[in-house]
Amino acid sequence: MEQINHSVRIIDIAQENAQQRIDNFLRLHLKGVPKSMIYRIVRKGEVRVNKKRIKPDYKLQVGDSVRIPPVKVDPENALPSPKLNSIKNLESEIVYEDEGLIILNKPSGLAVHGGSGLDFGAIEGLRALRPDARFLELVHRLDKATSGCLLIAKKRSMLRALHEQLRQKTMKKQYFALVKGQWDKKDRLVREPLLKNAQDSVVKVSPLGKASETHFKIIQRYEGATLVEASPVTGRTHQIRVHSACKGHNIACDERYGDKQFDSLMKDLGLNRLFLHAAHITFFHPVLEKRMTVSAPLCPRLEELLGKLQRS
Repeated sequence: MEQINHSVRIIDIAQENAQQRIDNFLRLHLKGVPKSMIYRIVRKGEVRVNKKRIKPDYKLQVGDSVRIPPVKVDPENALPSPKLNSIKNLESEIVYEDEGLIILNKPSGLAVHGGSGLDFGAIEGLRALRPDARFLELVHRLDKATSGCLLIAKKRSMLRALHEQLRQKTMKKQYFALVKGQWDKKDRLVREPLLKNAQDSVVKVSPLGKASETHFKIIQRYEGATLVEASPVTGRTHQIRVHSACKGHNIACDERYGDKQFDSLMKDLGLNRLFLHAAHITFFHPVLEKRMTVSAPLCPRLEELLGKLQRS
């Protein structure tokens, strides 16, 4: 089978890539190369900075000279074909774009990135659609089953600025979730500590867990269900799903933390995916120098389900 050949390159580091880890830098310039291979060529000394060996966590400095060795990779490890329907359709799911940023209404069922048996995710799909883009990196993540606003930086400076907002907790995310039962309006804030099992990634409420905080607001009550808006302050794995479930209000069609009886009722009405959607994201745009909110509409399937429910 014909292989894709990345030839040897020497790259001088400018301010744009200063303080970036070498492993992340290589992932950008060796697209389609598995992460394990990147770490291997660094460990073996095939990658050189200023003609010296470095470690994977080395942070690049302005003026560094990076030697990237020739690497061969099988086509199946390269980017997906932009002709695939699942890739082509991503173009129509872009809800905002400028010179430094893409905001995608990520479909449910699409992982944010490939790996762990997945050929590709949203970021690989966008790179396939934009082969001339020098830089495309995820700002944050969404669960595979969750749809909605996903930020992708087109410049390293944008990535750094948005990461700082995540660290400072000044970026606001608002999710829509359809949950079991009648949500108690007194439960506006859930602060249960969350512990992740390293073996299977299942998360549970535990005093040994990390501090976690989610704000909830009722949007609409239905018979046997409530549409809520969830705004996480912290960004723990499966946070909204577990915080909802621990209150007895499991999110509809949640395969890990759901309620079988409630899910069966929702499936009878046509729901075949997790009803959790990142509807709005608010952040400060460092180039436009203003705070802005971008929204991603619910997919028709979720809208149809809400139309079938009886309001209470």
